[in-house]
Amino acid sequence: MKETEIKVYESICRHDGIKAKDIAKETGLDRTVINRLLYGSPFIRELCYRDDSYHWHGLIRQMRPHRGLADFCGYYSTVEEFLALSEEEWLAMLTDGCREIGRNLNDTRGLIHSFRDSREVMVSLFQDLEDADFREWEICFELRIKKARHVRIYADVLVITENRVFSLEFKMKDKIDPDEELQAVKYTGYLDVIFGRPYEVIPSLVLTKAEDLYIWQQLPGSTAELPVCSGDMLFNLFAEYLGFYKD
Repeated sequence: MKETEIKVYESICRHDGIKAKDIAKETGLDRTVINRLLYGSPFIRELCYRDDSYHWHGLIRQMRPHRGLADFCGYYSTVEEFLALSEEEWLAMLTDGCREIGRNLNDTRGLIHSFRDSREVMVSLFQDLEDADFREWEICFELRIKKARHVRIYADVLVITENRVFSLEFKMKDKIDPDEELQAVKYTGYLDVIFGRPYEVIPSLVLTKAEDLYIWQQLPGSTAELPVCSGDMLFNLFAEYLGFYKD
């Protein structure tokens, strides 16, 4: 996405309704440019809409809580609400939510096993973060933003703090696969736009069958690095960015 397109999208999603003339005032862009993007940008066209009073709205707003995000997730809640559920209650909500967003559940046995596996890791993570004020953080499982043919954004688990989004790609493996490293970062740029400039998006590959693993891997064909960790070491990723340290 071009910088002008991002500016217009963010201006829309920071408000609960804004007119094109006010987008122009806020962004400093020419009205002609704004109108072209409002009606021509695939990202804005798919993830924003205009009401009858000519106010523009984002389907996912860029304020906490991120209203509208739940419409694209198998499961969405605060961390406090997530932890209050039993595994079976959470799983029932997740599978129902997946059906609503069109998530393919054909491989039921393997998929449900992976859902339980990711939940176990996340519950353990928040137990490790017991001294942190995470109750109002948001957590999403099975994000699927799939609008027409233009917009495709996927994530296994998102944890949204005050100013960071941890995008976690889960694999029930103990070995690092370069293709899966690339998969973990594939949608980072789009998540940057969805959540806006106040947020830093941090992708990570989580190998739930590994143990005592926390490394930074250089991505294939790039100088960028990706944190790769086992489920039991996921705490270290959060500690590094948020300053939590386990005694």
